[in-house]
Amino acid sequence: MFSPLFRNISGCLRTARVLPIIQSNANFSSKRVAIALRSKKAKSDKPTTQYFVDCKHVRTIGGKGGDGCVSFLRLWCNENAGPDGGDGGNGGHVVLQASADVRDLNHVTVQLNADAGDNGRNKDCHGKNAGHTVVKVPLGTIVKSGEGKVVGDLDREGTMFVAARGGAGGKGNHFFISDLEQAPQVAEFGAQGEDKSYVLELRSMAHVGFIGLPNAGKSTLLRAISRARPKVAAYPFTTLKPHLGMVQYDDYEQIAVADLPGLIPDSHKNKGLGIQFLKHAERCNILLFVVDASAAEPWNAYHTLMHELTMFSEELAERPKMIIANKIDLPGAEENVQLLEHHVDVPVVPISAKMGTNVAELLREIRIIYDGVKKEEEGKGRVPE
Repeated sequence: MFSPLFRNISGCLRTARVLPIIQSNANFSSKRVAIALRSKKAKSDKPTTQYFVDCKHVRTIGGKGGDGCVSFLRLWCNENAGPDGGDGGNGGHVVLQASADVRDLNHVTVQLNADAGDNGRNKDCHGKNAGHTVVKVPLGTIVKSGEGKVVGDLDREGTMFVAARGGAGGKGNHFFISDLEQAPQVAEFGAQGEDKSYVLELRSMAHVGFIGLPNAGKSTLLRAISRARPKVAAYPFTTLKPHLGMVQYDDYEQIAVADLPGLIPDSHKNKGLGIQFLKHAERCNILLFVVDASAAEPWNAYHTLMHELTMFSEELAERPKMIIANKIDLPGAEENVQLLEHHVDVPVVPISAKMGTNVAELLREIRIIYDGVKKEEEGKGRVPE
């Protein structure tokens, strides 16, 4: 008889098919490169509206302090026992906390409010202090003020940033007793909390980013290598916001891949999605250029993309990159791939995301580049997020 644990493990192994480990002939020729696991579980055909949010404008409002109380104690034996109004409670703060449990800013609302403190009461009962509103944000979140100045960098687990402080509670009339005034009839209102606006940005959105012109097949490719469900259609600008998918390899390494919105010429002049798109690309460590191999002169698409990246940031154009020649199942695409390799100076991987051709080879090449970047970051004392 087999134990229940052994039966569960054997059942999991039957549900996944591990692609063979392929020997690399690049700089990592002495290493074995793991290929992604392919689950046999059917993907959902329902459309999804989930997308990756790497930048958000938020307004934070601290909680109002509770009001002080005006009250005079009356006992059966002393009708003038004196003032007994309690103080109001303090309002809560709005706190941003870095956490590895969240991956993006999709759950963060546009306005973050903290609770107000309770009012003071008679018999010297002070109001309860309000609890703080703690909002979890991904590791590596940068907090910028309305003027664009960086005021917070949440780069470690548990790091907190007080975005808006709550107001102090008002004093009751018992607080104002003095030698000259034994029966004050005055109390304080609770102070208003801070009202501030911030811009939250992620330093790193994904390990790999797909860059290409509209309708190059980026969303279809992300569907082929992950369980993400971005919208796919036959018209341009189907993707308006980034979609993120996770590629898991058989050694349990996970690589985050982002499907970025399509780029058009003169995007660095803020045409189309413009600067907003280029900022998405800036948060990816590796850039993969997806071009339509069936189009006439596909190398022009690569040169256009490189020109836009260079005009926006020269550092962005120097990141590790590779060309993915998609749609090789269409007529004339294979001949264009051979010409493409002569017109560019970066590696070219021909695939068909729709038919699944050479997708395993692409995943192998992605892992090689990822391991190289990770090794270089570890040599500098940093680890990719």
